[in-house]
Amino acid sequence: MTMSETLKRKLSKRRPVIGSWISLASEETCEIMIRAGFDWLGIDMEHTAIGVGEMARLIRIIDLAGIAPVVRVGANDPLLIKRALDAGAQGIIAPMVNSAADAEAAVAAAHYPPKGTRGVGLHRAQGYGPDFAAYKKWMDDEGPLVVAQIEHKDGVDNLDAIMAVPGLDAFFIGPYDLSASYATPGDFTSADVAAAMRKVDAAVNDGPIAGGIHVVEPDAMALAARLAGGHCFIAYGVDMIFLTGAVHAARTVITNVKANPS
Repeated sequence: MTMSETLKRKLSKRRPVIGSWISLASEETCEIMIRAGFDWLGIDMEHTAIGVGEMARLIRIIDLAGIAPVVRVGANDPLLIKRALDAGAQGIIAPMVNSAADAEAAVAAAHYPPKGTRGVGLHRAQGYGPDFAAYKKWMDDEGPLVVAQIEHKDGVDNLDAIMAVPGLDAFFIGPYDLSASYATPGDFTSADVAAAMRKVDAAVNDGPIAGGIHVVEPDAMALAARLAGGHCFIAYGVDMIFLTGAVHAARTVITNVKANPS
């Protein structure tokens, strides 16, 4: 694990970090994504078919390239959080955090006692054993990045209490699930979703921890607007959307050339 200049330190200083999602269990795709210059890459274990073994291999590729590996675990579950961190993830994103108690559970699962409840074992994060002392010191001095994903109206309603949880480093908005919780899935312009986002934007600027969001469709203006609005922890696009966009562009070229051969 890369211990210097961690995402946690950057976000504590409100320095923007831009990453993206790995949703395909492809080491080659992961290597291509690394070349884009992202600060972090998040392995999505919630909405994809990526397994634990594949997650571990993707973490190694990302980490050895000098980029921060982050895992969005499939649920706010101590076992899933422990596995991701022991495999070498620099941090975790806990989905569907709707209350301070949910955030406290994620923080506890990420830290060794006495700060938390995480079981102590030896795997890649601990250098397969020999580096345990160094890892424990890092855990005591700093520890992993813990991010609460706010993706339900209950989470927005309880955002102030969630942000006040000791050990929570950032919150992250999942726009699609958030819109679904207001019964308007995918509609980000509805009055309820717009009101929720106004509360989020205020928290991003004035809250005690860094905030961020997923800019789902790659769009330079949308990214610039989120950065200008104070968002620091931003996911830009996702591997499958980048690939799909390139394929659609190629299909357009092929269709046009076939229709108008020279």
